[in-house]
Amino acid sequence: MLQTSSGAEDRPGDIASTIANSMRRMGIVGLPRNYEIFYEVYTGSNRELAADFAALNGRPTQEALDELALKYFAQSNRHAIVETAQEQIADRAQEILSLLGRERSSLEKFGVILDQTSNGLGARADLSRDILRKIVGIMAAATETTIEQGRQISRAMEDKSDELEKMRAKLEQYKRLADTDPLTRIWNRRAFDKRMARIFDDERSVMFHALILADIDGFKSFNDHYGHPVGDRILQIVAHLLKVQGGTDCFVARTGGEEFALIVEGLSVEATMAVAEAARVAIEKAEFCVGSTARNYGPINISLGVCMASDAADADDLYAKADQALYASKVDGRNRVSLYANLPRGKFTKSWLIYRKD
Repeated sequence: MLQTSSGAEDRPGDIASTIANSMRRMGIVGLPRNYEIFYEVYTGSNRELAADFAALNGRPTQEALDELALKYFAQSNRHAIVETAQEQIADRAQEILSLLGRERSSLEKFGVILDQTSNGLGARADLSRDILRKIVGIMAAATETTIEQGRQISRAMEDKSDELEKMRAKLEQYKRLADTDPLTRIWNRRAFDKRMARIFDDERSVMFHALILADIDGFKSFNDHYGHPVGDRILQIVAHLLKVQGGTDCFVARTGGEEFALIVEGLSVEATMAVAEAARVAIEKAEFCVGSTARNYGPINISLGVCMASDAADADDLYAKADQALYASKVDGRNRVSLYANLPRGKFTKSWLIYRKD
């Protein structure tokens, strides 16, 4: 069993050697995702992962390790996981093609028997009862064999189809995880970029979309003062509140460290601004209780910028204009919502210095 490190005095070379030796003893293939699991367990930096690993009783299968990789490192291993699923689907598809080939071969052989029998019957003028009985027996056996082979292939096809469906569902799960922010469990920047591009697929879609950008005020100073574990919990609570206020028809993503985006569909300018304001108020009034002492780290405030898709030329323009509105909220005192269409032209030229004040 892999023993965890009790301190930071281990040199990188020692850690690598220990992990490599442990993986060899357990018969584990030296894949990058496997090494990542062993490293986290050895250094003791992830207790939940260490507990799940210990439950494997020292002889984990590759399937079990892949499940751990999926659970704890979905972002870093998404390409390998998806590729593995695709390979398995390809294998099942090849097996189905092989079964179809067997079925075709079986039917062709049966057809040959029918042809030969037909030819034999046509060529003989005097057929005795004994010869006819033998011909019937041969045909019956050939037919029964073909039918039974058909049944077996049909059952095998059903099994392979079930496996394919399970693999398809698993691949969809992997793809969703690849688009999910691991900390907040909402959509990530990759998913956001894809969703933004879809807005401008056609003119009708543009008329019914808007973008809301949100940024937690003073979060850098907050993180520096209270530490990243508390900051991570704050991010999770903010993400949850944004998702609740956005509702089921709103696409909510974490696009950066403390930055979030809401893609709104089917709402007017007034209704979109109402969503943004409701999110601002909900976060302003929320209790951010973190840790075993349930200490309230609030109040936490956010600034928001809104732009209707109809005011933008493309996805990049929409994002830039919503960002200008967000910047206006920061300049005007933070903890407020600004609409791009209402901004005085030229007044809010973007300066990144505003964020350094945090």
